[in-house]
Amino acid sequence: MNKKKGMGLLARQQAAGWAFLTPATLLIFVMSFWPMVRAFIISFQTGSAANLKWAEPVTKNYQRMLQDKMFQTAMGNTFLYLVIQVPIMLVLAILLAQLLNNKDLKFRGLFRTMIFLPCATALVSYAIIFKSLFATQGLINSALVGIGILKENYNFLGNPASAKAVIIIALLWRWTGYNMVFFLSGLQNIEYSVYEAAKIDGANAWKTFWNITVPLLKPVIVMTGIMSINGTLQLFDESVNLTNGGPANTTITMSHYIYNNSLGQGVANFGYASALSFIVFILVAVLAAINLKVGDTRD
Repeated sequence: MNKKKGMGLLARQQAAGWAFLTPATLLIFVMSFWPMVRAFIISFQTGSAANLKWAEPVTKNYQRMLQDKMFQTAMGNTFLYLVIQVPIMLVLAILLAQLLNNKDLKFRGLFRTMIFLPCATALVSYAIIFKSLFATQGLINSALVGIGILKENYNFLGNPASAKAVIIIALLWRWTGYNMVFFLSGLQNIEYSVYEAAKIDGANAWKTFWNITVPLLKPVIVMTGIMSINGTLQLFDESVNLTNGGPANTTITMSHYIYNNSLGQGVANFGYASALSFIVFILVAVLAAINLKVGDTRD
């Protein structure tokens, strides 16, 4: 009798669990997985949004990418931002976390808040702020001319190289503090006795950092690396609001180009835009898998 009651209780607990999980599971499927499946189907179609039909051949949209110079430019720009910005950002985040984890540092809370605040700024707002700062008549130009570094105002956003540099600087300003929080959390989980033992053994600050801190932070480094790669490959707001892809589309990103093909320029070429988005999805998955493989310390 007790056994039957116990089994009944277990069944009720399982039923309650499924009752809570089912609505969330259905929402995730409807809002995430089904759109992905639908987009994959559309990537093999062509025509206007109201008159989609199967492409001839069905791989037409994917073949078009191989000849699309603009997409190649967008991909090159995105990977340029990725290769330069992500390593610099993660190194700065680790160093700042190491500095602000010092228990003897005064006003640690204030400094942490100040460095973290940029990531709480709205994406559109901070892009507009940087656009104003680096405008031809903006604060940066005024300061550089005032101290004699520049003889006259320079059009930062009108030159391809400097416009890309402005985007990278903006990304560093906004996201370094965000990643710093993860490294701070990781550092606070490292026992202080480990550092004391290293100090007794005669290890200097650099050896302690490289041989103790970095290996123990490896899971956090992998996680922040994957998130940063994922975010950079989908970079959109900075390209749209800071440079609008200019000058002459030399700073456009892959997500910006997908937007232009679907909604941004009135083309509504959803078939080609969907194909482009799946290439981005594959790139994110491949780079995340590589990052996980490199960071896997299991035997």
